[in-house]
This record gives sequence, C-alpha cells and structure tokens, in this order.
Amino acid sequence: MTGIGGVRDATARSIFKLPRSVLRRLAGAPVVIDGKTLDVEMQLLLRLQRLAGPPVESLPVSKGRLQTVATARLIGGSPPIGAVTERTIDGPDGPIGLRFYTPRGLVSGSPALVYIHGGSFMHGDLDSHDATCRTLAEKAQVRVIAVDYRLAPESPFPAAVDDTWAAWTWVNAHAASIGIDPTRIAVGGDSAGGNLSAGIAQRAVREDGPAPAFQLLLYPVTQFGQPTKSREMFAEGFYLSRELMELSNESYLVGDEDLSDPRLSPLLNDPTGVAPAFVVTAGFDPLLDEGEAYAEHLRQAGVPVEYHCEESLIHTFANMTDLGRSAPAAVNRIAAALQRGLS
Repeated sequence: MTGIGGVRDATARSIFKLPRSVLRRLAGAPVVIDGKTLDVEMQLLLRLQRLAGPPVESLPVSKGRLQTVATARLIGGSPPIGAVTERTIDGPDGPIGLRFYTPRGLVSGSPALVYIHGGSFMHGDLDSHDATCRTLAEKAQVRVIAVDYRLAPESPFPAAVDDTWAAWTWVNAHAASIGIDPTRIAVGGDSAGGNLSAGIAQRAVREDGPAPAFQLLLYPVTQFGQPTKSREMFAEGFYLSRELMELSNESYLVGDEDLSDPRLSPLLNDPTGVAPAFVVTAGFDPLLDEGEAYAEHLRQAGVPVEYHCEESLIHTFANMTDLGRSAPAAVNRIAAALQRGLS
C-alpha cells in the first residue's frame, strides 16, 4: 500500500533518533497483540499519524497520492546512489515510465531487480518508493528498475498486470544493452507490488515467458476475497486499515472478476516451478497471514523459499529507510536477502 499519511513536519524525523527510553515515554504503554510487542518507533509513528490529520483513505484519490509522496520523502529521505535515469517504453495502452537506479561502483553485466511499487493499486508511483529503490540498489549492489504502471480507479484491473508484465518482458529483452546479466534478473515489490510480482513469476511458468531468477515479496497481497485472522486483528490502528483495503478493492476491481484468477490471487493457484523467493511480512499488518501462507504455499510446491517476519513492525516499513533504527535495519536485511538470491 502506501507510506504513513499525514506526518509532514521534517522535525518528526529527528524525534526518532532519541533514546528508546524517551521514545517509550512519548509513545505510551507498550502495545502487545497475539504475543507480539509493537516496536516503540512504530507505535510513536502511528500516534503522530493520528494527531497529524486525516488518513489517506479519507482523501480524494488525487490528494491521497500527493500525501503518499510527501510522506515517503519524509520517512525515506534521499539515500545516496550512483546514478538515476529515466526512460519510457511502449506499453499495451500507452507509454510506461521506468526509472533506473545504478549503485556506485557497479560494473556491466550486473544483476538487477525489476521493482513494482505498492500503494493499494491506486496510490504510489516512482517517487513514493524512490528511497526504497535507492537503498536496495546500493545495499544489494544490483541495478533496480522501477515501473510506473497505471493506477486505479482510472485504470482498473488488469491494467497494472498488463503494464508490469510489459515492463518485465522489455527489461529481459534488452538486458544486455542496459548492462544487466540476463540470467540474474529478479522481480519484486511491496504489498500491491508484491502481488503483481508473484503474478509475474507464475505467469512466466504458465506462458513459458522470461522467468525471474529470484522473487522479493514484501508483505504481499496474495489473495482477494478471503478473510484472515490478521486482517481482522489489525483492521484498525496500524495504518493499513480495513477501510483502505476496501477502497482499494472497490477501485481496482470492477466487480465481475473471478477472484481466483492467478493474476489476482497467487495464493489460490499452483506456483510449481516459479523462481526461488524471499518473503517478508510485518507482525502488525493485516496482510501478515496471507504473506506467511504464500511462503508455505511455495514451500509445499517445492519452491526454494526463505520466509521472515519482522514481528514488531507495521505494513509499509520498507519505505522507512530514514526513520529511526528498526525499519532501516529491516530494509538492510531485505537487501542482504536480495544480494544472496542473485549471487
């Protein structure tokens, strides 16, 4: 989905550098649910969010998108990177924007990650996940290619699926000319982007298309229309609310889709033969259960998979590359997994 909405005061970032004992006094009594304790930085961030203004789901889509980008710049900053360039390619219904991140010191013939951003299928863009892509590129020493796919409600399903598949196939077809080792290209993304990434890996098997060498799935949406314990347990108060998920569904789906369609619900389809995966979830996230279930689904199908739950964190922590200590440390672990997967 998106970054934390509403927290726009740049001084907020400095608060999270205070000692954890001070953060605890500011955040309040610990929040413990299902045997897990919410990280104090996450708890304080959620408290600030509630004080700062209306949640993103209560805003018109255009304003929600602006808030998403503004917040992402606050919590992510602008990590150093060797080079950032952009280009457009032909898509199935118009041009698709791509942003290329090249880490410092990288040589030609390097591994790469095609990154598909989250944002409820309706928020998010190249700017909202810029810090995440910069960090992954530098920490994992891979080229990252971010995809600016069409968003709902203007372009509902399957527009995002079509655009991301077109971008994926383009990168594979042009790998050599853009300095990428064609045998070491991963696909990955967060939340909605994780859904689209898992869909690409499955489609590559079904259609004998270019197959990823690795999947990086960050708290992915893996099913539509199925209730889970975590969706109920964390429905309110942990940023990704029930209301936001319902708005996402209403925007992305027109109402007559088969929710078991593999382009929508990879958890409900056979993943045999897909690329090895690293699946990471957050402990205080409505998507926790389906992310964990997808990792087990892959394992049962014989797919090499590494699963890790960041038990004290919330949805969208991968955008928090410059906020406090806990989320940046988790992003570093993700980068290390990506580097291992493409080594």
